[in-house]
Amino acid sequence: MEPPTLAPKSSKTGGGAFFMDKQQYLNNLRHSCAHLLAAAVTELWPDTKPTIGPAIENGFYYDFDFSQSLKRALSEEDLPIIEEKMRQLLPSWDHFEKREVSPEEAKEIFKDNPYKLELIDEIVAKNEPITLYKAGNFEDLCRGGHAESPVTEIGALKLLSIAGAYWRGSEKNKMLTRIYGTCFPTQQELDNYLNQLEEAKKKDHRKIGQDLGLFVFSDLVGKGLPLFTAKGATVRRELERFAVDEEIKRGYQHVITPPLAKVDLYKVSGHYPYYKGTMYPPMKIDEEELILRPMTCPHHFMLYKSQMRSYKDLPLKIAEVAQQFRYEKSGELSGLTRVRVFALTDSHIFCIPNQAKQVILEVLDLIDFANSKLGFVKGQDYRYRLSLGDRKEEKKYYKDDAAWDKAENILREVLTEAKAPFYEAPNEAAFYGPKIDVQIKNVSGKEETAFTVQYDFVLPQRFHLKYIDEDGKEKQPIVIHRSSIGAIERTMAFLIEKYGGAFPVWLSPVQVQIIPIADRHQDYGQKVLEQLKSANIKAEIDKRQESMQAKIRDAQNQKIPYMIIVGDREQNENKIAVRTRAGQDLGVSSIEDFLTRINSEIESKA
Repeated sequence: MEPPTLAPKSSKTGGGAFFMDKQQYLNNLRHSCAHLLAAAVTELWPDTKPTIGPAIENGFYYDFDFSQSLKRALSEEDLPIIEEKMRQLLPSWDHFEKREVSPEEAKEIFKDNPYKLELIDEIVAKNEPITLYKAGNFEDLCRGGHAESPVTEIGALKLLSIAGAYWRGSEKNKMLTRIYGTCFPTQQELDNYLNQLEEAKKKDHRKIGQDLGLFVFSDLVGKGLPLFTAKGATVRRELERFAVDEEIKRGYQHVITPPLAKVDLYKVSGHYPYYKGTMYPPMKIDEEELILRPMTCPHHFMLYKSQMRSYKDLPLKIAEVAQQFRYEKSGELSGLTRVRVFALTDSHIFCIPNQAKQVILEVLDLIDFANSKLGFVKGQDYRYRLSLGDRKEEKKYYKDDAAWDKAENILREVLTEAKAPFYEAPNEAAFYGPKIDVQIKNVSGKEETAFTVQYDFVLPQRFHLKYIDEDGKEKQPIVIHRSSIGAIERTMAFLIEKYGGAFPVWLSPVQVQIIPIADRHQDYGQKVLEQLKSANIKAEIDKRQESMQAKIRDAQNQKIPYMIIVGDREQNENKIAVRTRAGQDLGVSSIEDFLTRINSEIESKA
């Protein structure tokens, strides 16, 4: 990680420390630009109701209610107009002035804005001060965190897009218009970021997945429910096989459990009150209430409880590629990275407490191994996040300070001992214990949680899990929840973007395209195809009435690793001419030599 860049903090915006790190400085800059956006919009359309406008990663947004000011929907064509107004206003924004007001005064100022009035009531309920910040002629309800001098520090700004957003993120509320933007201290930094966005668009897994025919979505099937084509299913199947085979080698017992269960199961686990909002509604079947499972752990606990366990049986590693169902808001759905049904490479390791450290070390070794085969580089493509609980959040976290301290210390020791690049994040734990999150960078450089390792000291107690120790006494195990390669759908999205659709040979849905030069070579091409298929190579033949160059170009566009060209010479000598998708001509070889080459790549997962 780059070292922090020191930047001055203004006494006009609240004072305190004289310096802040680079990210905080950029957050303040972007929050200031969000104010500037609101000022420009309300000058252009005075009856618009501004709501909230925070800084976010790499930029900012502001939500507006345009219903009283525009007779049409805001469009992308309006963004340059708003940008120009922002630039016109900026010279008068030399600093922010803060003032604290009474609830009555605040309500009088924002009497025509129901959104601000709602926020004011919340601030009053929390017994917090109501503060307003003014720059130029624009004053807004705000907690603070601004640039010292916007006019000198906002070197370059850009509005990026428009989206719909429900007020406070609830579909029960009104749909607002969200304007996204970003800003930087210099034009060069903005240009670099915009170039990065353009490159990211080219590698967006949604576009590539469509271009390569890997998956589709259907409104009639439902939002967030991907349909995998034969090619996409091939990639997915290879990932599943890889995970299952490697886990079995490492002592995991792979099981199959049903994708639904009685609601009572999740009431016992405690998931129901915590995750009820992201679960699907119960189904009344006969005298039972069933629910699509949002997680697999309670099912695996029932397998553990199906017989008495001895300390000699532990650690017991139960694993499954398990379908899970989560209700995600429609506005948060995104290709394969956020869906409503997914297959998780899930596992629950039941162990004696003093085995936990070694078990977690072995889990991290598995994750590092899997990532290396997928092509992710530790410290470059991914790092670890130690997600901690907040002892004061008794509603969110199980109350047992000593157990939390012990669990967090074990995870911290493991990460340190494994020399893993990690950082700590408060208030990100699961309700039943702290966890290690594997954070992978997506094509835009943003980190997303891909895999998780959780230390659980709560659910074994809820389910009364026991084992018999050396003295014949009943003891309670702990459980390590973990995923080796995460949700298959999300991992596919990461891989599509990482490789731009040009998968390694072992993952490619089509590994070889056979291209007969003319009609008279098609029989020989078919013979080559059969030989490759009998060797379990995923191959196809292009029999279209197109030129050889057109067929080669199409195979390259489909990111097929190898092309085999067959013409008179190859047919007469019983050989093949081989090219790569990168355009490299590997010359003429026997089919046997080519099979040796490609099988070596597949087996090594190069």
